[in-house]
Amino acid sequence: MTVVGPAEKHVLIDGRRLAYVDFGGEGIPLLTLHGHFGRARMFAPLAAALAPAYRVISLEQRGHGHSEGDGDFSREAYVADAAEFLHRLDLGPVIALGHSMGGVTAYQLAARHPDLVRALVVEEAGALNRRPEVPHPVLDVRAWPRRAATLRELRGQVEARGIPDASYFMESAVEYPDGWGFLFDYADMMNSQQALVGDWWHDWLGSRCPALLVHGTDSFILSTAMARRMAERRPNTVLRELPGCGHWVHDDDPDGFAEVVRDFLAAATASR
Repeated sequence: MTVVGPAEKHVLIDGRRLAYVDFGGEGIPLLTLHGHFGRARMFAPLAAALAPAYRVISLEQRGHGHSEGDGDFSREAYVADAAEFLHRLDLGPVIALGHSMGGVTAYQLAARHPDLVRALVVEEAGALNRRPEVPHPVLDVRAWPRRAATLRELRGQVEARGIPDASYFMESAVEYPDGWGFLFDYADMMNSQQALVGDWWHDWLGSRCPALLVHGTDSFILSTAMARRMAERRPNTVLRELPGCGHWVHDDDPDGFAEVVRDFLAAATASR
């Protein structure tokens, strides 16, 4: 079926609405998973760069964007959503690509549902998400403004609370009847971040499919030492380090990010 994209859609899973963006085409399906506070549409530049060979389908994960949550932000819940989403759309096996928290979801999906994942791309997601490996694994958003008169004011208030550049977060800002605010619930995001703190080596090492690990050498989340250790310990894994990039490699160097992903996928899909 030809999809004219991008198309914003939703599915119902256990009575909950999960939103997603289908960027269209008839290429190899590629599931993308954003990180905490993210949106499905953040992968639009990558989708354009990979078309028409790949059809990017971006899931808005529970409690983010226009997807509903049910109070459960465990790793099991996130992985179950992704697996059921693929079953509903009859898409597996897919290439699974995730950033940060979404990267952990992606490699846990590959480990726990190997029949659904043919190749793995992990951007800036470590096997250990805890202190001291990650100095600040939880961003405290409890004191962030609930509403602001303007979008500019909302951004200014967030940046005044220690965020140098709030561009990533502003993708989730919308106008409500009483002012500008975010789509995500602050308490939910705190619970979700806490649930991500832990040792996930078992899941990182639990799959056998080809994997690409993308690391920004200026990242404050994933250290270069950890990225190299992850690549060394997991067979069939390629590490690509992008100098001058931080945690959001896809924003810091969108062309470079697309290039390393495209090159990896060309080799991984050809080998299968």
